[in-house]
Amino acid sequence: MVLQDFIAPERLNQLTIRTEELFDAEGDNAGSEFRYEPNSRRLANLVAKGAVYEELVSDEEILEYVGSVLGPRFKLSSLNARSANPNSWSRQPLHVDMGLLPDQQGYSVCNTVWMLDEFTTENGALRVVPGSHRWAKRPQEVLQDPEARHAGEILVTAPAGTVVVMNAHLWHGGTENRTAVPRRALHAFYSRWDIPQQQYQKRLIPAEVQARFTPQLRAILALDDPHNDEISSAMTKASGFLK
Repeated sequence: MVLQDFIAPERLNQLTIRTEELFDAEGDNAGSEFRYEPNSRRLANLVAKGAVYEELVSDEEILEYVGSVLGPRFKLSSLNARSANPNSWSRQPLHVDMGLLPDQQGYSVCNTVWMLDEFTTENGALRVVPGSHRWAKRPQEVLQDPEARHAGEILVTAPAGTVVVMNAHLWHGGTENRTAVPRRALHAFYSRWDIPQQQYQKRLIPAEVQARFTPQLRAILALDDPHNDEISSAMTKASGFLK
């Protein structure tokens, strides 16, 4: 679903300013809570880094759309920023988020893309393969080159201020930025209640920041859910993230 003009101009300006402040402040360490990516800038753990992000992940209208994919019980898995570098000429491989496929309970992941800049055919727009969320296959398992253009792919182009709500089992990826300016977006990624968070929010967000959160925000972050603590902690330990 493509929601044009969803982000009001003042809110868009606040998100853009704060995101650039963080890119500058974190420098080479930006995105370290998640991962680094060649030819792009990354930020992670954004709920811990500004009230404007707290409001974003708990936006009631967006949560209704997410619930239409995941059902009534879900949580924020991560909030990251990705900025495709100017003149990068590289693209992400097609992928499904967290490598997950639908299971007996249905869909388990949903991503929302908040466009801080216009997405065009030249600046690294999102590409998706319609219908691929129903194929129960990962691109890397069936494609010779997941980075190559797919015959069925389309580009999602839209003005700055647009939000895309996407079933994250859909094959998707960023494209090459052939312009002289960055292409920036925020990715608020949600998962079904029984799926480990991509970034374990309770561990990453400082206690003094959590203390100011509303009950509604605590719920969407699963901060008081013992089941989430158990599965997310087990996943991070198994991955070596906790040492």
